[in-house]
Amino acid sequence: MIEVLRAGALTTVQDQGRPGWAHLGVPRSGALDPAALRLANRLVGNPEHAAGLEITVTGCVLRLTRAVTVALTGAPADVRVEHPPRTGSTASGRVRRPGDVGRPLSLPAGAVLRIGPAHVGVRTWLAVSGGIAVEPVLGSRSTDTLSGLGPPPLRDGDRLPLGPPTGPPPVDLVIARPVPTDLRLVVRPGPRRDWFAPDAFDRLRRAAYTVGTDSNRVGARLAGAALPRAVAGELPSEGLVLGAVQVPPDGQPLVFLADHPTTGGYPVIGVVDDVTPLAQARPGTTVRFHGPQR
Repeated sequence: MIEVLRAGALTTVQDQGRPGWAHLGVPRSGALDPAALRLANRLVGNPEHAAGLEITVTGCVLRLTRAVTVALTGAPADVRVEHPPRTGSTASGRVRRPGDVGRPLSLPAGAVLRIGPAHVGVRTWLAVSGGIAVEPVLGSRSTDTLSGLGPPPLRDGDRLPLGPPTGPPPVDLVIARPVPTDLRLVVRPGPRRDWFAPDAFDRLRRAAYTVGTDSNRVGARLAGAALPRAVAGELPSEGLVLGAVQVPPDGQPLVFLADHPTTGGYPVIGVVDDVTPLAQARPGTTVRFHGPQR
């Protein structure tokens, strides 16, 4: 088991998501940076689809009731391990190491793992040997914060089951993935570009936007040059995909992320090729778009 001593601002169970259910109104969900979670799983000897934890900004504190191997990827954070007292001793040993250095860390049974706040970026992914073995829903253990599918976000006092270890961690695998601070995203014209002023898509590609404080796993809300409409009125709800750039009436773009709804009624001016960098975009981060006009 993992015992949650401090859950932090938002810590959720995530794996590679539940693709193939959008026709029933269920988004893929899963880790906002799937590659980061896959790497963490490789570091502890798990299959890539194993479930881990996605930890947001403030860190968390966990107790491991069995000996495990753990690894962190994503936003760098300070990590402290408190070993249980030895037999006949009341003192606790402490091992300190920085997070996200691409190396597995072995913990004894009873160890307390303290993951500090992210130094840069937003999210850190934690893999534990054996993976988190909560009950899957539609083939995935991921928490979907929009629909409520999967396990709820972690709370203090929760206990998470672990699966059996499946293999040893790799030898000398060290992969550092820097966290970007200013983002450049490739955007392509969307299905409702004609609902906007003729220069609106070019304005989207020329302007610098900043990530808003109300961004979350559903979408990144951006502030910057407004994108004026050419067609007034309401659009009947239609399908949405990961990376869709939807524009509400205020003209400020919203980029949909892993927990996005599968339908929406505001027009989509463009679609971002890869939204992964937005997983680490703190409020105030600069975002610029580029890409083909057609």
